[in-house]
Amino acid sequence: MILSKSTFNKGIVIPSLVFIIGVCLLSVFLPTLTARILDTVKEFIFVNLNWVYVWGVTLFVIFLVYLMFSKFGNIKLGSNDSKPEYSFFSWISMLFAAGMGIGLMYFSVAEPMQHYSTDVFSANHYINRAKNAQLYTFFHWGIHAWAIYGVVGLALSYFAYRYRLPLSLRSCFYPLLKNKINGKMGNAIDVFALCSTFFGITTTLGFGVVQVNAGLQTLGIVPESSFTYQIIIVGILTLLSIISATSGVDKGVKLLSSINIITVVVLLLFVLFLGPTVYLIGSFTEGVGNYINNFFSLTFDTHVYDEATLPWFYNWTILYWAWWISWSPYVGLFIAKISKGRTIREFVAAVLVIPTLFNFIWMSVFGNSAIWFDVNIAKGALSALADNPDALMFEFMEYMPFSELVSYLVILIIVIFFVTSADSGIFVMNSIATKNAAKSPKWQMVFWGALLAILALMLLNTGGLQALQTMTLITALPFSVIMILFCVSLVKALIIDRSYYDRDFSVSTVPWSGEFWKDRLKQIVSFKSSASVDQFIDTTVKMAFEELQSEFKQNGIEAKIQRLDDPKRMEIEIRYDVVNNFIYGVKNQVKLVSDYVMDEDNLPDLEDNKTYFPKSYFGDAREGYDVQYFTKNELISDVLKHYERFLEIISEEKNEMFISSNANKKMS
Repeated sequence: MILSKSTFNKGIVIPSLVFIIGVCLLSVFLPTLTARILDTVKEFIFVNLNWVYVWGVTLFVIFLVYLMFSKFGNIKLGSNDSKPEYSFFSWISMLFAAGMGIGLMYFSVAEPMQHYSTDVFSANHYINRAKNAQLYTFFHWGIHAWAIYGVVGLALSYFAYRYRLPLSLRSCFYPLLKNKINGKMGNAIDVFALCSTFFGITTTLGFGVVQVNAGLQTLGIVPESSFTYQIIIVGILTLLSIISATSGVDKGVKLLSSINIITVVVLLLFVLFLGPTVYLIGSFTEGVGNYINNFFSLTFDTHVYDEATLPWFYNWTILYWAWWISWSPYVGLFIAKISKGRTIREFVAAVLVIPTLFNFIWMSVFGNSAIWFDVNIAKGALSALADNPDALMFEFMEYMPFSELVSYLVILIIVIFFVTSADSGIFVMNSIATKNAAKSPKWQMVFWGALLAILALMLLNTGGLQALQTMTLITALPFSVIMILFCVSLVKALIIDRSYYDRDFSVSTVPWSGEFWKDRLKQIVSFKSSASVDQFIDTTVKMAFEELQSEFKQNGIEAKIQRLDDPKRMEIEIRYDVVNNFIYGVKNQVKLVSDYVMDEDNLPDLEDNKTYFPKSYFGDAREGYDVQYFTKNELISDVLKHYERFLEIISEEKNEMFISSNANKKMS
């Protein structure tokens, strides 16, 4: 009975589960051998193919910045009249929690401290080491990281909401593969995305649990960091994630993300104002300037002339680019899910700038505080723990006022971060596995959550978690190539999109004939009431559409006339299997009149500051215009003008992308 209700797509789920379980079992039963083989592959990629990551990430940054400032920036991720589904705060909270999550807590102290204390830069003065620590942390958590997420999220949003294709990675290849995306090739792309998402969340779950266990031990809540306590922690966190995921994005995910961002800001302000405040503000200001000054040199730096720093480069910068890329299917899908109705310019600006700026503030406050305490108070005690990131955050808090209370808050934030990452991950995995089914049974969410918990615990118990993390990093290489193809596909689609909506008419039709100029003058100098516009729609518009409908029928074309309310409107529709059926409508549109005009004696009287006019509208959401002065024949001429344009566009081969067999079902 349960299986009969499943919305799983067998072509995606079965290969994914075989690969996921196979890799995890190898990591569990042969952890040393599996880790050695995967480490060898990873090392080969990082040493010999690191330039793929460098050029790929650079391309993503340039590509998104170009789109933001180009003519394509005004294009909406959806129809031209679509509105965002979430408030700006909720949107930013959710994409931020999914995009960075627990990593901010895990690395905010650990990464700057590791850069500061590494032997690679030990010859430098401690001030220069502190500056470098901040610079490289900014580099790894800044615009480049979010550009990776942004490319995937933008491509998915565009093709899902603009072209009404499924919210799936395969849809991003439509301009290149056309209908082949619905076959085995499309399934292979989704299998890759599902496996990558599962591996990423599993490793995050494993490392997050270890950090929570370490924090509870530091506070004396549990006596030790052991597998027994990790089982309990995983069980509780997974249960919370499943409850949140089954409640949906609009409830659990949205609520937890909003709570999370508030608690994070509270912790940030606490450390900022009770830590070395002046030092933190000054170091942040200098750090941002240092980042801007070194932006291009950091972007293109491969350390090829300084062999001593190459191992550090592979284990930090290249590992980070691989890590962000491997996470991008999951984060990109989730960002796309919540970004309908935004413009491309708004999307890129928000995704690149806002999380980056917050990350800079966060890393400066925590990382620079830790370095300041290490130099001035701890006398090297914190830098001595640089290789133990699980406990470093809690040791750092020991140097803050109310350390025990704040440590509880840190654990709470880690838990919420984990739950927000896991619940959105469960949601995304189910979306991929069902080809974005509109509604799925809740047991499927439970299935993904349980599978995550079981495999994460097995890997934790046998030490196979590191092997799975390495596998995740290896998958980043082929996906970086896939992301470059996303850019190519998106550019091709945007060019066609722009051409579609900018297309002029083949024959210029001027509707005014001049024959009824006296009646027109009378109309022009008078303001319209809502009732008079309704009458225009019920008489002139209705007669024009009925005459057109009759003539279309004689030519073998079926046209449908609909009369609708709120606002009063009438439309003629000709149905096709294209992105938009041909629709030409006229609606009653209200317009506010300026107070200056209200007081003008040399104009007709107006009872209030509202006037009304009949406005045309179209099926593809292009902007309409005032048709109040059109006669019946002129209105017919205007409809035919748009219909001729419509036929020209859909008959051109380059506009194949607009063809979609299920696009108009919602209009039925």
